[in-house]
Amino acid sequence: MIETEKQLEEKLSTPSGQDVEFMRRLAGDVMVLGAGGKMGPSLARRCKRAAELAGVAKRVIAVSRFSSPEARNELEVAGVETVSCDLLNRDEVGRLSDCENVLYLAGRKFGSADRSDLTWASNTVVPAYVAHRYQASRIVVFSTGNVYPFVAAESGGSIETDEPAPRGEYAQSCLGRERVFEFFSRERGTPCVMFRLNYAVDLRYGVLVDIARKVFDGTPIDLTVSFFNAIWQGDANSYALRSLELCASPPRVLNVTGGELVAVRDAAEFFAQRFQRQAIFSGQDSGLALLNNAALCRRLLGEPEMTLEELMNLVARWIEVGGRSLNKPTKFEVADGKF
Repeated sequence: MIETEKQLEEKLSTPSGQDVEFMRRLAGDVMVLGAGGKMGPSLARRCKRAAELAGVAKRVIAVSRFSSPEARNELEVAGVETVSCDLLNRDEVGRLSDCENVLYLAGRKFGSADRSDLTWASNTVVPAYVAHRYQASRIVVFSTGNVYPFVAAESGGSIETDEPAPRGEYAQSCLGRERVFEFFSRERGTPCVMFRLNYAVDLRYGVLVDIARKVFDGTPIDLTVSFFNAIWQGDANSYALRSLELCASPPRVLNVTGGELVAVRDAAEFFAQRFQRQAIFSGQDSGLALLNNAALCRRLLGEPEMTLEELMNLVARWIEVGGRSLNKPTKFEVADGKF
């Protein structure tokens, strides 16, 4: 069981055997752009630890505004180089050092309905600056399954060849981010992967955490969007790193999530039984949800190391022991695209 943040960070940043072998093959250093967010710190540490275990000398560079000096210090203690940069400042982006491999995590979601202008700038202008600066690099572009249409659970989820149909300005701006990188990939030959992820679960946030906390607190759970995907953040980190080997021009699209379609009601009932509390539901099932089919990812990069059952048990235990929340709800139940 994971019961402390130290244990959680250790688990998230521990590289798999596949990560280590990949680092032995990878040419060049690794840069994590937008490394100060939810996934960036553990991904940067995983990259550095994988390189060390592989016995290769490789720089791992984390780039962020680093509003938290503590987070920056923790990365540097782990051997990760840190660079402070406002990615919305074209001049600062232009001064970043060359790097052969870029993991692009920058973007805006939460609160995007209040500042649509900032959402669009963060999700389309920043990609233009970065794509221009790193046009000679391999780039894994973190994106989202929100670019797909809502589908019925019986469909098995959207696949990479499905046409995007983003709902709401946030999702539209995310497709805009992809199109900017696609333009540079086609025009300049930049090899990219569009890493369409949903929903990564760290015990401090994620759709499973949202549902579990609602059950624990006795808060109604909205069934309007009645199915979802979930993946342990550590597995998402591993897939992101190893996706560098899949970069291509034109870009390759890759759906990233767990193998199961999870019913909101089933997840709530699991936590209700675990906590010995009643799950309270509201809303009416619309019959549609944002769902990814990640069969291609599993075929190319292997199965996730953590099963859904293991992940749900970890989430339950974290809440039972009073584990910290980042207070950043996924808003998985939102059907109109207004996050």
